[in-house]
Amino acid sequence: MVGIILASHGDFATGIYSSACMVFGEADDVIPVTFHNGETPDDLRAKILDAVSKMGDPENVLFLCDLFAGTPYNQIFLLSADHPGWAVVTGMNLPMIAEAYGARDDFETAGEVATQIVSAAREGIVTHPESLMPEEEAPAAAPAAGAMPSGAIPPGTVLGDGKIKYVLARIDSRLLHGQVATAWSKATAPTRIIVCSDGVAHDELRKTLIEQAAPPGVKANVVPIDKIIQVAKDPRFGTTKALLLFETPQDALRAIKGGVDIKTLNVGSMAHSLGKVAVNKVLSLGKEDVETFDELKSLGIEFDVRKVPADSKEDMNAIIEKARAELANM
Repeated sequence: MVGIILASHGDFATGIYSSACMVFGEADDVIPVTFHNGETPDDLRAKILDAVSKMGDPENVLFLCDLFAGTPYNQIFLLSADHPGWAVVTGMNLPMIAEAYGARDDFETAGEVATQIVSAAREGIVTHPESLMPEEEAPAAAPAAGAMPSGAIPPGTVLGDGKIKYVLARIDSRLLHGQVATAWSKATAPTRIIVCSDGVAHDELRKTLIEQAAPPGVKANVVPIDKIIQVAKDPRFGTTKALLLFETPQDALRAIKGGVDIKTLNVGSMAHSLGKVAVNKVLSLGKEDVETFDELKSLGIEFDVRKVPADSKEDMNAIIEKARAELANM
């Protein structure tokens, strides 16, 4: 039998699992997995692997996730490289789960069940009155020949004023995930999301995941730090509105010292690891991080400490001093 894991931010997975049990009854090999504030992606990965180990067939598992490009989806995507029998469907809702329960009786593989349940999930979205349902749009017509420029732009070409626009520069150890792909992209309206990381640029699996996670109408790229320094000086990007994502403050400092004209850094999340202290639910700093933020401050960089645009800004100076004090006592 195909195993089913329900994965979500917060308690959504356990709540919808409880609802499914109430409406459809108990089902074998169905486990909810949740990701909460204060937990790291590694914590979630351990939960996922623990749930998989409890399945009758750990290599034939269907994952139903709440949000495309969110941390649950991202961790499952990364793990799936070693598990070709797994399948993932996002946008989890109750009709989807009901269809998955029934489809397990008719299909043997997670992939077959995944294909079967998508229509049910979509058909489960209805409005009252019915007139509120949007009409399906016809496919967009192909652009007329010559309507848009094609091919590479020759070096030396100046577009706009020749200077790339940075709508947001963010430090986030999770890089491109749900909060960035939805809330921050909507708030800043970039035309391009650029992940600046030497490590990710040479990791084809993570690179593919990031490129797929871009919101509609926005292109995502992964480049090494030296490349974003080159891009910052290239006049061909003069009409680009870029949202930059850095995995660490060290990468951001290197880019800024190389000539990337960033005035403000949004500090979103920094994962906990050995030698770091947790200063709040999403930020953990080590000695090198404190020194790096000190140097960024000396360069005149301002800090915007928020997970999402709706959050109140926190005091980065207080965060740095708290980390400095706690590290001194370690």
